[in-house]
Amino acid sequence: MDKIPSVDLRDFLSGDPERKQKFVNEIGKAYEEIGFVALKGHFLDDKLVDELYGEVKNFFELPTETKQKYEIPGIGGQRGYVGFGKETAKGFKKGDLKEFWHFGQYVSDDSRYKSEYPDNVIVEELPKFNEVGKEAYQMLEKTGQYVLRALAIYLGLDEFYFDDKIAEGNSILRPIHYPPITEEPNDAVRAAAHGDINLITLLMGSQGKGLQVQNHNGEWIDAIAEPDELMINVGDMLSRHTNNKLKSTIHRVVNPPRELWGTSRYSIPFFMHPISSMSLNALENCVDKNNPKLYEDTTAGEFLHERLIELGLIKK
Repeated sequence: MDKIPSVDLRDFLSGDPERKQKFVNEIGKAYEEIGFVALKGHFLDDKLVDELYGEVKNFFELPTETKQKYEIPGIGGQRGYVGFGKETAKGFKKGDLKEFWHFGQYVSDDSRYKSEYPDNVIVEELPKFNEVGKEAYQMLEKTGQYVLRALAIYLGLDEFYFDDKIAEGNSILRPIHYPPITEEPNDAVRAAAHGDINLITLLMGSQGKGLQVQNHNGEWIDAIAEPDELMINVGDMLSRHTNNKLKSTIHRVVNPPRELWGTSRYSIPFFMHPISSMSLNALENCVDKNNPKLYEDTTAGEFLHERLIELGLIKK
């Protein structure tokens, strides 16, 4: 496959059984063949998208010392600010050429997860930053819920199989700033080749060149969404759970041509995580004599902790 397929969530939501099944078939096939789709018909409207990008740019334009106030020690970068070059892709030595922010799950004071999740960090200098971030988080979470319902049907499970596993899940909204490149990168890139940790990733900001996906032939292809599309891909957790029936595809963000080094790039992925107790053991109907079990049993919480150590965000 040399192009990312496009699907429309409005087919799934239409109330028409044929259109709903068409969406299930299209997204399932795409995730088996390349692990990525471009999705129209999501729950983010243009006004919210514009407001979010405006607030994100305002934050990253703050002085470095101001941003560093929001870098919280001891939580593996799971909330607040993570400074430039601090995350390293698994298997790489050079830090990625980016800085980012993390919004996390919003839970009530009486939630069983209140003590498990760090509090979200409030940016005092930007009164709307957190409000807009929360709204975008919740619209992306709602979109992801319906994508997972479609995938549950495709996998022969109950449509609502994932619902209780993602309710109050450990999902992360990550606005990323790739600053202008001011000196020879020496093999460092904006985001080195990697697979995502989580169930699915919903990505805003892939309208220009930069994001590339490795297809099953080992070729790198550009993943460019239309202005009204999100790019959504399978993460390692879902790949493990489906015994690699749905593919977690390696992808990267390459540096721009030298003449564009002076420009910033912004992207905003929503990493959809389940609750930490979710079993990632291979689904029974994804294992047979032709497809033997590929991965050891684990939980989402155990797997996440292991990967954060590999990324350099948690120290052993």
